[in-house]
Amino acid sequence: MKTLLAMFVLLLAHTYLLPRQSFKEEQLKFSRVREAYTSYEPRLRQDVLQAGTSLERMQILLIAFKEEKELELWVRDQDSPVYQKLKTYPICATSGISGPKRQSGDRQIPEGFYEIDRFNPVSNYFLSLGINYPNASDKAISPHANLGGDIFIHGGCSTIGCLPLTDPLMAELYVLAVEARANGQRSLPVYFFPSRLDKEGFARLQARYQAQPELLLFWKNLKEGHDLFMASRQALHYSIQKNGQYRFSQVHASGIAP
Repeated sequence: MKTLLAMFVLLLAHTYLLPRQSFKEEQLKFSRVREAYTSYEPRLRQDVLQAGTSLERMQILLIAFKEEKELELWVRDQDSPVYQKLKTYPICATSGISGPKRQSGDRQIPEGFYEIDRFNPVSNYFLSLGINYPNASDKAISPHANLGGDIFIHGGCSTIGCLPLTDPLMAELYVLAVEARANGQRSLPVYFFPSRLDKEGFARLQARYQAQPELLLFWKNLKEGHDLFMASRQALHYSIQKNGQYRFSQVHASGIAP
């Protein structure tokens, strides 16, 4: 009986009284993450200072442009809703064609508005950040039962539906993502666009895909979010309708949606 009571007290202390390891501490248990910090943290610290924040106060947002094969990294300080573009990473390889991912095995890279939902420090592709595909929009629009999954931003230079950056660039991005999560950023947005959706870019898509009106309608909806972010430089506030369309809310200067 005394033994059971002692075990219970020990479990209680471990659960509620002893300090828990932070997210960053958990990540640093892995050799690849430690090596990434050793190689890139000093320079990244200087980079984010030039953007008006610090590693200890930074939040991040990512934007992928499939046709241009670019992944933009935007950062902001915790006290400001406005993001500044910090870096543009070249995407090493792509698969599929323009258009969203709609089923397992289609080799497509998703298009839409997502978040990083998992960190993998022991990935088969060095380090990787998981995307919450399929989201509610994908599920509402796709006619297929199996939409696939396991979409990542990762190291290496091969892909079937993911975004590979090469190992060195992935190490750098992984450090920044760990820091943002450690700073309390629960939502790390990732926006996927078929191309840059400015006026000229969208006109090119309209000319090229005029025989696919449903696809153009989907891209027109993405363009709403694209244009709103580019005008405000603030994280998008949106809901997903029953038909899968994104509905965006304007943001105030405070960064809070009305």
